[in-house]
Amino acid sequence: MQFYRRLTTIKAISFDLDDTLYNNRPVMLAIEKQMVHYFTEKFATLLPDKAPELVPEPKQVFNRRFWAPYRQQAIATTPELAHDVVRVRYETYRLGLLAQSIPAAEAVKEAQAGLDYFISLRSDFIVPKASHELLAALSKKYPLVAISNGNVDTKALGIDHYFQHIYHAGFQTGYGDDKSEYQLRQKPAPDMFTLVCAQLAIPAEQLLHVGDCGFADIHGALNAGCQTAWLPQYGVGKALQQIPHIELLQVSELSQLLLKKPLSL
Repeated sequence: MQFYRRLTTIKAISFDLDDTLYNNRPVMLAIEKQMVHYFTEKFATLLPDKAPELVPEPKQVFNRRFWAPYRQQAIATTPELAHDVVRVRYETYRLGLLAQSIPAAEAVKEAQAGLDYFISLRSDFIVPKASHELLAALSKKYPLVAISNGNVDTKALGIDHYFQHIYHAGFQTGYGDDKSEYQLRQKPAPDMFTLVCAQLAIPAEQLLHVGDCGFADIHGALNAGCQTAWLPQYGVGKALQQIPHIELLQVSELSQLLLKKPLSL
């Protein structure tokens, strides 16, 4: 653990999810292969006469390179989609299916089916025991919240009960009688940090945000007025643009800092 700035009073802790509480890269690499296979079979079923021409290399054709132009098209048409990974993926699939002459109604149906399959894979892994133990211990002393740009299902992972609030960037539905839709922009935008502090009724400087990305997490949290703990353990986050308060070698080090008795991990 390395200290760069003096920590002051901490009343709550927010956690990024991917590559902070678990290593997300191998999960996504495995999903990429599964989705290639899924759409290879799907297109062969939907367009059997065109399949030999469409799928010269079944294991590679429906990878990120195939979908990238349709993702760009979706965001160019509706820029707000860039902040919602679920909706932009659905729209990417729909546009890609339409481009292969799939009828509009069928494209809607198959885009949703592809999205549902992706989401089922997205949260099908085991969170490390050390993260469970840390969250369990910290949640007895601090309100914990999750702030994610992604779409992992914390309930499926078995970690939702540790958090008082769980925020995912993107389009949201209003509370109570107000069902109007609004948007939380992705970090480093301040939207989710500001909402956390408002709902917990604490000033921003009393929130410690823990995350792996030097841009989305550290730059974003600092600009929102929060304290920060940077965890570059998995080497996938963007480089620092501002100096964090502390740097962690592994997330379990928070127990040494914030709990009277360190966890036995």
